[in-house]
Amino acid sequence: MQDFRQLAVWKRAHLLVLHIYEASEAMPEAERFGLLLNLRRTAISVASKIAEGSGRGSDAKFAIELRRSRAAITELEYLLLLSRDLGHLPETQFQSLTEEIVEVRKMISGLISRLTTAP
Repeated sequence: MQDFRQLAVWKRAHLLVLHIYEASEAMPEAERFGLLLNLRRTAISVASKIAEGSGRGSDAKFAIELRRSRAAITELEYLLLLSRDLGHLPETQFQSLTEEIVEVRKMISGLISRLTTAP
């Protein structure tokens, strides 16, 4: 078992969650229980699945949670696209957050590869 707080991928995913919270502060009240809630929940899921997986006790189980995290980050990418298209997220913030998503997804995929490649 590894302390998730020491993982570079978790640190980067956690920072993304914080940035999602900052970016979503200006969303309209009408989105409070809709898009805003889903955006934040999904961002949290990306980081929490990394944390959960690190405590699963085996590389195979960790890789399963990382795949779930990767699926969540793809969902997050869509929710940001929707936020932008609805006019709730400026293009500059959308681009910046999308770049972060691409970076975190690459880190997750790289860790999955390392965990599932036979020594």
